[in-house]
Amino acid sequence: MKKLISLLLILIPVFYKAPPPPNCEMYKDNEPCYQACKQSYRAIRYPQGSRNSQINFDKAIELCEDFAYAYHEKAVPYLKRGDFITWRVLMDKAVALEPEERLSYRGWCRYQFLRDYQGAIDDIERLEAMVDYDIGYAQNGDCHLIVAKALAYKGLGQNDKALSILEAFVADPEFYALPYDLLHLGVMYLEKGAYNKALNALREQNRVNPQLADNYYYLAQVYQALGNQAEAQKQIEECISLYERGLYRKDVYTTPMDAVSREEIEAFARLIA
Repeated sequence: MKKLISLLLILIPVFYKAPPPPNCEMYKDNEPCYQACKQSYRAIRYPQGSRNSQINFDKAIELCEDFAYAYHEKAVPYLKRGDFITWRVLMDKAVALEPEERLSYRGWCRYQFLRDYQGAIDDIERLEAMVDYDIGYAQNGDCHLIVAKALAYKGLGQNDKALSILEAFVADPEFYALPYDLLHLGVMYLEKGAYNKALNALREQNRVNPQLADNYYYLAQVYQALGNQAEAQKQIEECISLYERGLYRKDVYTTPMDAVSREEIEAFARLIA
Protein backbone atom coordinates (compact mmCIF):
# COMPACT_ATOMS: atom_id res chain seq x y z
CA MET A 1 0.00 0.00 0.00
CA LYS A 2 2.81 2.43 0.86
CA LYS A 3 4.34 1.84 -2.57
CA LEU A 4 1.03 2.65 -4.26
CA ILE A 5 0.63 5.82 -2.21
CA SER A 6 4.19 6.87 -3.03
CA LEU A 7 3.60 6.41 -6.75
CA LEU A 8 0.48 8.52 -6.60
CA LEU A 9 2.21 11.26 -4.64
CA ILE A 10 4.83 11.68 -7.35
CA LEU A 11 2.02 12.92 -9.56
CA ILE A 12 0.84 15.58 -7.09
CA PRO A 13 1.66 19.15 -8.18
CA VAL A 14 4.22 21.04 -6.12
CA PHE A 15 1.73 23.67 -4.98
CA TYR A 16 -0.92 23.60 -2.31
CA LYS A 17 -4.43 22.94 -3.58
CA ALA A 18 -7.19 23.26 -1.04
CA PRO A 19 -8.96 20.02 -0.20
CA PRO A 20 -12.76 20.17 -0.02
CA PRO A 21 -14.40 20.75 3.34
CA PRO A 22 -15.38 17.68 5.34
CA ASN A 23 -18.69 15.94 4.74
CA CYS A 24 -21.21 18.37 6.18
CA GLU A 25 -23.45 15.51 7.26
CA MET A 26 -20.98 14.97 10.10
CA TYR A 27 -22.40 18.14 11.67
CA LYS A 28 -26.12 17.45 11.24
CA ASP A 29 -26.59 17.49 15.00
CA ASN A 30 -24.79 20.81 15.33
CA GLU A 31 -26.69 23.33 13.22
CA PRO A 32 -24.17 26.23 13.46
CA CYS A 33 -21.26 24.01 12.39
CA TYR A 34 -23.42 22.37 9.73
CA GLN A 35 -24.09 25.79 8.23
CA ALA A 36 -20.41 26.73 8.61
CA CYS A 37 -19.46 23.66 6.62
CA LYS A 38 -21.89 24.60 3.85
CA GLN A 39 -20.50 28.13 3.92
CA SER A 40 -17.01 26.73 3.33
CA TYR A 41 -18.23 24.99 0.20
CA ARG A 42 -19.30 28.42 -1.02
CA ALA A 43 -15.83 29.77 -0.18
CA ILE A 44 -13.97 27.26 -2.34
CA ARG A 45 -16.01 28.18 -5.40
CA TYR A 46 -13.85 31.31 -5.59
CA PRO A 47 -10.08 31.52 -6.24
CA GLN A 48 -8.05 30.79 -3.13
CA GLY A 49 -7.26 33.99 -1.25
CA SER A 50 -9.75 36.10 -3.19
CA ARG A 51 -11.97 38.54 -1.33
CA ASN A 52 -15.09 36.44 -1.87
CA SER A 53 -13.38 33.29 -0.69
CA GLN A 54 -12.03 34.89 2.50
CA ILE A 55 -15.37 36.57 3.27
CA ASN A 56 -17.11 33.20 3.09
CA PHE A 57 -14.54 31.62 5.40
CA ASP A 58 -15.08 34.52 7.82
CA LYS A 59 -18.81 33.80 7.75
CA ALA A 60 -18.12 30.13 8.41
CA ILE A 61 -16.03 31.03 11.47
CA GLU A 62 -18.76 33.40 12.70
CA LEU A 63 -21.28 30.58 12.44
CA CYS A 64 -19.09 28.02 14.21
CA GLU A 65 -15.97 29.11 16.06
CA ASP A 66 -14.88 25.47 16.35
CA PHE A 67 -14.84 24.72 12.61
CA ALA A 68 -11.11 24.03 12.08
CA TYR A 69 -11.27 23.69 8.30
CA ALA A 70 -12.25 27.34 7.87
CA TYR A 71 -9.30 28.58 9.96
CA HIS A 72 -6.93 26.31 8.04
CA GLU A 73 -8.06 27.40 4.58
CA LYS A 74 -8.33 31.07 5.52
CA ALA A 75 -4.69 30.83 6.68
CA VAL A 76 -3.18 29.40 3.49
CA PRO A 77 -3.19 32.57 1.33
CA TYR A 78 -1.37 34.46 4.08
CA LEU A 79 1.38 31.85 4.01
CA LYS A 80 1.73 32.17 0.24
CA ARG A 81 1.93 35.97 0.51
CA GLY A 82 4.60 35.82 3.19
CA ASP A 83 2.38 37.07 6.03
CA PHE A 84 3.56 34.36 8.39
CA ILE A 85 2.24 36.06 11.52
CA THR A 86 -1.39 36.04 10.36
CA TRP A 87 -0.96 32.53 8.96
CA ARG A 88 0.38 31.31 12.29
CA VAL A 89 -2.47 32.81 14.34
CA LEU A 90 -5.10 31.14 12.15
CA MET A 91 -3.20 27.87 11.78
CA ASP A 92 -2.59 27.57 15.52
CA LYS A 93 -6.34 27.85 16.04
CA ALA A 94 -6.96 25.06 13.52
CA VAL A 95 -4.35 22.83 15.20
CA ALA A 96 -5.80 23.50 18.65
CA LEU A 97 -9.21 22.36 17.40
CA GLU A 98 -8.04 19.35 15.36
CA PRO A 99 -4.42 18.48 16.15
CA GLU A 100 -4.44 15.04 14.55
CA GLU A 101 -5.71 16.43 11.25
CA ARG A 102 -3.70 19.68 11.17
CA LEU A 103 -0.28 19.05 12.72
CA SER A 104 1.20 17.49 9.59
CA TYR A 105 0.45 20.58 7.53
CA ARG A 106 1.69 23.05 10.14
CA GLY A 107 4.83 21.01 10.73
CA TRP A 108 5.63 20.87 7.03
CA CYS A 109 5.07 24.60 6.59
CA ARG A 110 7.26 25.42 9.58
CA TYR A 111 10.03 23.42 7.91
CA GLN A 112 9.58 24.53 4.31
CA PHE A 113 8.41 28.14 4.56
CA LEU A 114 9.53 29.45 7.94
CA ARG A 115 12.75 27.43 8.38
CA ASP A 116 11.51 26.91 11.91
CA TYR A 117 13.25 23.57 12.15
CA GLN A 118 12.66 22.95 15.84
CA GLY A 119 8.99 23.87 15.45
CA ALA A 120 8.67 21.46 12.54
CA ILE A 121 10.25 18.66 14.57
CA ASP A 122 7.97 19.40 17.51
CA ASP A 123 4.85 19.19 15.34
CA ILE A 124 5.91 16.03 13.52
CA GLU A 125 6.99 14.25 16.69
CA ARG A 126 3.81 15.33 18.47
CA LEU A 127 1.80 13.81 15.64
CA GLU A 128 3.85 10.61 15.78
CA ALA A 129 3.07 10.31 19.48
CA MET A 130 -0.66 10.82 18.88
CA VAL A 131 -1.33 8.23 16.17
CA ASP A 132 -0.61 4.57 15.51
CA TYR A 133 -0.61 4.83 11.71
CA ASP A 134 1.69 6.21 9.04
CA ILE A 135 1.83 9.97 9.57
CA GLY A 136 1.97 10.56 5.83
CA TYR A 137 3.54 13.01 3.44
CA ALA A 138 4.41 16.65 3.06
CA GLN A 139 1.71 18.88 1.65
CA ASN A 140 3.40 19.22 -1.74
CA GLY A 141 3.78 15.45 -1.98
CA ASP A 142 7.51 15.29 -2.65
CA CYS A 143 8.62 13.66 0.61
CA HIS A 144 7.39 11.75 3.62
CA LEU A 145 7.11 13.69 6.88
CA ILE A 146 9.84 11.48 8.38
CA VAL A 147 12.18 12.76 5.66
CA ALA A 148 11.10 16.31 6.49
CA LYS A 149 11.92 15.62 10.15
CA ALA A 150 15.37 14.36 9.20
CA LEU A 151 15.98 17.47 7.09
CA ALA A 152 14.82 19.67 9.96
CA TYR A 153 17.41 18.07 12.24
CA LYS A 154 19.99 18.74 9.52
CA GLY A 155 18.81 22.36 9.43
CA LEU A 156 19.57 22.55 13.17
CA GLY A 157 23.08 21.22 12.54
CA GLN A 158 22.31 17.84 14.12
CA ASN A 159 23.64 15.97 11.10
CA ASP A 160 24.26 12.61 12.76
CA LYS A 161 20.71 12.47 14.08
CA ALA A 162 19.36 13.54 10.70
CA LEU A 163 21.33 10.80 8.98
CA SER A 164 20.25 8.11 11.43
CA ILE A 165 16.57 9.01 10.89
CA LEU A 166 16.91 8.98 7.11
CA GLU A 167 18.93 5.76 7.06
CA ALA A 168 16.29 4.01 9.17
CA PHE A 169 13.52 5.31 6.92
CA VAL A 170 15.26 4.11 3.75
CA ALA A 171 16.01 0.73 5.35
CA ASP A 172 12.30 0.07 5.97
CA PRO A 173 11.20 -2.90 3.81
CA GLU A 174 8.21 -0.84 2.64
CA PHE A 175 10.34 2.13 1.59
CA TYR A 176 9.65 3.45 -1.90
CA ALA A 177 11.78 6.39 -2.97
CA LEU A 178 10.11 9.64 -3.89
CA PRO A 179 11.92 12.00 -6.29
CA TYR A 180 14.47 13.44 -3.81
CA ASP A 181 14.81 11.00 -0.88
CA LEU A 182 18.07 9.46 -2.05
CA LEU A 183 19.44 12.83 -3.10
CA HIS A 184 19.11 13.97 0.51
CA LEU A 185 20.69 10.75 1.77
CA GLY A 186 23.58 11.07 -0.66
CA VAL A 187 24.21 14.67 0.33
CA MET A 188 24.26 13.71 4.02
CA TYR A 189 26.85 11.02 3.31
CA LEU A 190 28.87 13.48 1.20
CA GLU A 191 28.85 16.06 4.00
CA LYS A 192 29.96 13.37 6.45
CA GLY A 193 32.83 12.32 4.18
CA ALA A 194 31.36 8.85 3.58
CA TYR A 195 32.05 9.10 -0.14
CA ASN A 196 31.39 5.52 -1.19
CA LYS A 197 28.02 5.53 0.58
CA ALA A 198 27.27 8.90 -1.01
CA LEU A 199 28.15 7.49 -4.42
CA ASN A 200 25.82 4.52 -3.96
CA ALA A 201 22.92 6.70 -2.79
CA LEU A 202 23.34 9.23 -5.60
CA ARG A 203 23.63 6.51 -8.23
CA GLU A 204 20.41 5.01 -6.91
CA GLN A 205 18.86 8.49 -6.99
CA ASN A 206 19.65 8.60 -10.72
CA ARG A 207 17.64 5.42 -11.20
CA VAL A 208 14.68 7.04 -9.44
CA ASN A 209 14.95 10.44 -11.11
CA PRO A 210 17.63 10.45 -13.84
CA GLN A 211 17.06 13.98 -15.08
CA LEU A 212 17.90 16.07 -12.04
CA ALA A 213 20.80 18.49 -12.39
CA ASP A 214 21.30 18.75 -8.65
CA ASN A 215 22.13 15.06 -8.35
CA TYR A 216 24.87 15.27 -10.98
CA TYR A 217 26.36 18.26 -9.15
CA TYR A 218 26.71 16.19 -6.00
CA LEU A 219 27.98 13.20 -7.96
CA ALA A 220 30.68 15.46 -9.40
CA GLN A 221 31.67 16.48 -5.87
CA VAL A 222 31.85 12.85 -4.77
CA TYR A 223 34.02 11.82 -7.71
CA GLN A 224 36.27 14.82 -7.12
CA ALA A 225 36.67 13.80 -3.47
CA LEU A 226 37.50 10.24 -4.59
CA GLY A 227 40.18 11.56 -6.93
CA ASN A 228 38.37 10.72 -10.17
CA GLN A 229 38.78 14.00 -12.03
CA ALA A 230 37.56 12.75 -15.40
CA GLU A 231 34.31 11.40 -13.95
CA ALA A 232 33.79 14.57 -11.91
CA GLN A 233 34.03 16.65 -15.09
CA LYS A 234 31.64 14.31 -16.90
CA GLN A 235 29.05 14.65 -14.13
CA ILE A 236 29.27 18.43 -13.93
CA GLU A 237 28.84 18.69 -17.71
CA GLU A 238 25.66 16.62 -17.45
CA CYS A 239 24.55 18.82 -14.55
CA ILE A 240 25.01 21.97 -16.64
CA SER A 241 23.14 20.44 -19.58
CA LEU A 242 20.17 19.49 -17.42
CA TYR A 243 20.16 22.82 -15.59
CA GLU A 244 20.02 24.74 -18.86
CA ARG A 245 16.95 22.66 -19.79
CA GLY A 246 15.25 23.60 -16.53
CA LEU A 247 15.62 20.11 -15.04
CA TYR A 248 16.70 21.04 -11.54
CA ARG A 249 15.21 21.13 -8.07
CA LYS A 250 12.83 24.05 -7.63
CA ASP A 251 9.68 25.02 -5.80
CA VAL A 252 7.03 27.63 -6.51
CA TYR A 253 7.48 29.40 -3.16
CA THR A 254 10.79 28.48 -1.53
CA THR A 255 14.29 27.15 -2.18
CA PRO A 256 14.28 23.47 -1.17
CA MET A 257 17.06 22.03 0.95
CA ASP A 258 19.92 20.56 -1.14
CA ALA A 259 18.78 22.43 -4.26
CA VAL A 260 21.73 23.78 -6.24
CA SER A 261 22.04 27.21 -7.83
CA ARG A 262 23.59 28.09 -11.17
CA GLU A 263 26.31 30.02 -9.32
CA GLU A 264 27.29 26.95 -7.29
CA ILE A 265 27.41 24.79 -10.40
CA GLU A 266 29.53 27.25 -12.35
CA ALA A 267 31.91 27.76 -9.42
CA PHE A 268 32.49 24.03 -9.06
CA ALA A 269 32.90 23.61 -12.82
CA ARG A 270 35.67 26.24 -12.76
CA LEU A 271 37.30 24.55 -9.79
CA ILE A 272 37.66 21.19 -11.51
CA ALA A 273 38.36 22.49 -15.04
